[in-house]
Amino acid sequence: MTLYEIDAEISSCLDDETGEIIDFDKLSMLMIERSRKLEGVALWIKNLESNATAIRAERDTLDKRMKSAENKAKSLRVWLSNALSCQPFETARVQITFRKSVSAEVNTDILPKKWCTEKITYIPDKMKIKKAILAGEKIEGAELVEKQNIQIK
Repeated sequence: MTLYEIDAEISSCLDDETGEIIDFDKLSMLMIERSRKLEGVALWIKNLESNATAIRAERDTLDKRMKSAENKAKSLRVWLSNALSCQPFETARVQITFRKSVSAEVNTDILPKKWCTEKITYIPDKMKIKKAILAGEKIEGAELVEKQNIQIK
């Protein structure tokens, strides 16, 4: 039986006009069943949140391993280039060649601003906005919204 069906059955245990309990035993059983359903959903939420935390931790570990592998590969590329003195190398399993490229290297500390692209990003400071609104300031595009946040322990 779904929670919706349980709530409908609970309504049928009450007199519509007086609100008095018609069937106390049935109401009692329905309330127990409703509590079990609610508890089950709450436990499911706790389990999902726990899984999400474990997955996040594993993702962070994998990100660190990935970055380490990328850095090691980059370092080995430099070492291999130096060892080969930029000369081609080939075996049955690998072929190493070199190609020329040109790139600009810059020192951003001394580079004139005319050679830079301006990038401006605006991010709302929600804590500052909240404090201002609580202090009585009107801010267009912002409002305080009261929420009920569920706590499951």
